[in-house]
Amino acid sequence: MTSSLPSDGSGPPPSALGRTAHAGYHDVPDAEGGRAGRSWWDANAEEYTGEHGDFLGAADFCWCPEGLREKDARLLGEVTGRRVLEVGAGGAQCSRWLVGQGAHVVATDVSAGMLDVAAALDRKTGARVPLVQADARSLPFADGTFDAAFTSFGAIPFVPDAARIHREVARVLRPGGTWTFSVTHPVRWSFPDDPSLRGLTADRSYFDRRPYVETDAAGHVVYAEYHRTLGDHVRDVVAAGLALTGVVEPAWPADNAQVWGGWGPVRGAYLPGTAIFRTYRPD
Repeated sequence: MTSSLPSDGSGPPPSALGRTAHAGYHDVPDAEGGRAGRSWWDANAEEYTGEHGDFLGAADFCWCPEGLREKDARLLGEVTGRRVLEVGAGGAQCSRWLVGQGAHVVATDVSAGMLDVAAALDRKTGARVPLVQADARSLPFADGTFDAAFTSFGAIPFVPDAARIHREVARVLRPGGTWTFSVTHPVRWSFPDDPSLRGLTADRSYFDRRPYVETDAAGHVVYAEYHRTLGDHVRDVVAAGLALTGVVEPAWPADNAQVWGGWGPVRGAYLPGTAIFRTYRPD
């Protein structure tokens, strides 16, 4: 996906369930699960953006449902004049904000539907972001092209082989370039997708790595989301030749009443919902 943020570690927004005959945690062929994201986001792009557009803004950089904004967090550091890549950009809201900060940005997403939304937001705001349709596991850029890369809940949860994303990002970064990515906090996969107090009781093993999968009446995978433990994420980053500099776990702010899938102020007071990994390519 996208900078449009997630559903939850336990599945997509309820709007997706009309196409679903079965939902649960089970293994599926990697090729089938890995390509489901493109068609799902194509089909749901406009509805998803309509539902969450006010929270995300048209030209704002939001890292997570907790509402952490890059203007406050500055996780990318100074961006003026830097070449920046957004992976899984969705509506490219984050990239549009970066353009306003003087960065030279390219936004990529696998979904043509989400890129159509991004183009419409360009027209609405008057800010132009170069948009490229690309699978994050095979980026169409030369080695060492970018000073920084990031994704806000994009791509990584929706493929069975996220290690390939990290390798590709490492390849297109210059030495010293940074890769920052936010994902559902891995501990959340042990809990049901419920923002109320009922969502505070663990009901599955943290170590159960079977993906959350939805299939249609014919048994075809229409949505797949993959769980990785904290250790899995770290191993994937290190194996790609990147160095980890820190993990940010945003607390739920008192002034955020937004409920987004399994995220919300009730559960957010007790459990982390997001993990943001900060890495760089060593010289």
